[in-house]
Amino acid sequence: MSSMLGRAYRRSCSVLSRYQSISTLFQPPSDPQSTDKQQVHVSGFQFLSKNAHGFSSVSNKRLNFSCGSSLINTRVSFSTLAAVEPSTSDGLTVDAIVAKQWAILDESEGDWKSHASAIAQSIRLIKKRLQWEKLKVRLEMLSIQMEKPDLWDDPVLAGKISREHGSLMGKMKQVNGLEQELIDHIDMIKLAHEEDDPDLESESVKALLRMRQSVKEKELEALLAGEHDSCSCYIEVQAGAGGTESMDWAGMVMQMYKMWAQRHGYGVTIVDEMCGEIAGIKRATLRVDGEYAYGYAKAEVGAHRLVRISPFDSAKRRHTSFAAVAVTPILGDGSHHVQINESDLRIERYRSGGAGGQHANVTDSAVRITHIPTGITAACQNERSQHQNKASAMAVLQSRLDQREMARQAQINAHYTQSLTDNSWGNQIRSYVLHPYRMVKDLRTNFEVSDPDSVLEGEIDDFILSFLTNSMDKENEA
Repeated sequence: MSSMLGRAYRRSCSVLSRYQSISTLFQPPSDPQSTDKQQVHVSGFQFLSKNAHGFSSVSNKRLNFSCGSSLINTRVSFSTLAAVEPSTSDGLTVDAIVAKQWAILDESEGDWKSHASAIAQSIRLIKKRLQWEKLKVRLEMLSIQMEKPDLWDDPVLAGKISREHGSLMGKMKQVNGLEQELIDHIDMIKLAHEEDDPDLESESVKALLRMRQSVKEKELEALLAGEHDSCSCYIEVQAGAGGTESMDWAGMVMQMYKMWAQRHGYGVTIVDEMCGEIAGIKRATLRVDGEYAYGYAKAEVGAHRLVRISPFDSAKRRHTSFAAVAVTPILGDGSHHVQINESDLRIERYRSGGAGGQHANVTDSAVRITHIPTGITAACQNERSQHQNKASAMAVLQSRLDQREMARQAQINAHYTQSLTDNSWGNQIRSYVLHPYRMVKDLRTNFEVSDPDSVLEGEIDDFILSFLTNSMDKENEA
């Protein structure tokens, strides 16, 4: 019992000492006219001592100090608190751990310094990918805007600012939480050494190992830090020149994305599909619903090239085919970049194609909508009624117009338009070779695998992660 009490006492001292340096942030300003009777009934240090998880949770709280009959409202900005880096009882910080360059061994090795070094390196990588300093500056600007009394005079703008502020604040709190968790585990290991408690040390090392494994997932999430990465998306596949062979290849690509989405637990709906005369598709649009669907799928934009012995060639010659892929985010209500006027639309109704069934090929339920100013079109024929088809086509059109506007604003409009127009040699992002050898290679990152079958069955995560990592590294270097 005494050993347990000793550990608890030492631990509480460690936690309290860590925050002693910032307790002064919560002290009321000195008043030369104040009397000895004036007291601070609730101090910031007392508040922090009740919250061992640190400074991030108090970033937006107002602490009231009662000094006699006066009331002082003190607001602690997030930037001030974020500047205080968590440290162990002997002053070891995450940056200090990285600087020590402790050897990173295999996870099976029970060396706590190895685990701590791997975790610290991961936290540094996450900060780099999140562009940590820019994130803090942006968050400070948003915090200032949120304090303006007339913010909600424009509800749309206010909602956008509020959502972005909440998103960035969540990222900052998550990283701060990782740093604090690492520091806490190291403190416990050192305490176990002091108390000669092998059981406590073993449990703490295991906790570090679990954290080392889980923080790898956070590295991945940091790759998806774009404004719309968390959105669902539309994936559009279009056959290139080459007749039946290219249409069959486009159908294979569409099936690959369906299987990939299902592997991730995403919802998949075929919004529009124009089948080929013999095999495959001329074009198709898939709706993929799920968190970060767009963040992942955006890595697939471009032309995909297939080399194989064509099953449609009686002479068994080798053919090269192309299929183009475009990806657009599905923005939430109130987040659209383009307002569509009904007068700018041309709506055409026609008879649905397909395999038949009740109402199919009988009524003019399919809908094609053209946005006259831009010439962008969207169609849907897979719903049960004309009304549903129109609603789905409008959603696709809105997404395409939003994507076009975002691309224009970022001066990268060619990146999207080329994905469905330059569907030929010299523009491919990935090659799928089935003959004379078997290999799939991403031409942007040089990542390759020798098992095309698994890739065509939806195992494309390695290609996606390779591209996202490569893109992030180039962006940070710039």
